[in-house]
Amino acid sequence: MPSISIKRILEECGERLRLEVAAGGSKIGLKKRVSATSINRPGLALTGYMEHFTYRKIQVLGKLEISYLNNLTPAQRLENLNRLFEHEIPCFIVTWNQGIPPELVALAETQQIPILKTSLRTVMLITQLTLYLEDKFAAETTIHASLVDVFGMGVLMLGRSGAGKSECALELLERGHRLIADDIVEIKRVGNKLLGKGAELIKYHMEIRGLGIINIKELFGVSAICDTKELELVVNLEEWRQEEYDRLGLEEKAYTLLGVKLPYLIIPVKPGRNIAIITEVGVMNQRLKYMGYHPAEKFNQRLVDWMETTKTGQDGTAESSQ
Repeated sequence: MPSISIKRILEECGERLRLEVAAGGSKIGLKKRVSATSINRPGLALTGYMEHFTYRKIQVLGKLEISYLNNLTPAQRLENLNRLFEHEIPCFIVTWNQGIPPELVALAETQQIPILKTSLRTVMLITQLTLYLEDKFAAETTIHASLVDVFGMGVLMLGRSGAGKSECALELLERGHRLIADDIVEIKRVGNKLLGKGAELIKYHMEIRGLGIINIKELFGVSAICDTKELELVVNLEEWRQEEYDRLGLEEKAYTLLGVKLPYLIIPVKPGRNIAIITEVGVMNQRLKYMGYHPAEKFNQRLVDWMETTKTGQDGTAESSQ
């Protein structure tokens, strides 16, 4: 499983979260690793109830936990904390800049478990630290594609080399849409969403055969680019083959990427077809579906209703003639 050390957490977001080492900050202690994105508040565990204690998570001690410990006698406090330290806890964080009970400090130094301290409120710390860990542990992949923001929707354009992905993206830019990435798209799963961005080395650049490498930011301005965008539609450009493509749109295709299913369109490419306009219409059609209106299904239902009405009328005429 992916994990991250306490030392790296301090280096990358220690200043933003106002974290400082209060105890247990040895080399061994700071090497302890976190593999869970969620945070735990060990209120019940401090009372001695260890059932379902999620000890592998970062343990946050807010006002409730610290005030409970301070209300115990030193002997009770030491007994309860000893139960806690029987587990391999990666780290404690004390919020609100509260004083730390001496028994907790002594055990942390002995067991080499870091105790961090922050002036942030408990809820704010948990929110920001959870977002940081989710970003660090998110599943990632890199694919050969183009990513364009079309009418506010992130469209991932697939296709073999030379299929026209970059040319289509360029025409979409001319029509007022925005480029996120071309050629190399870095995709990260955050929750049930996929976020895409361009590789740092070639960000804002595009390769157009016959022209070479062009800089979209310099040519079209900052309004034509976007750093990150959620993927909401996948469009695959393929050479037109002698086969029957979907002509009604009743079949809902899906493209699975990092375990997330996305709406999927196959657009056959041949001379004379304006792929950029077709992509725009595909995006608008998908937005209608998100709003609960499915044009193909509505048309199909109208057709079925018309056929039933016609059949009923014919049956009535036949009965009358008899």
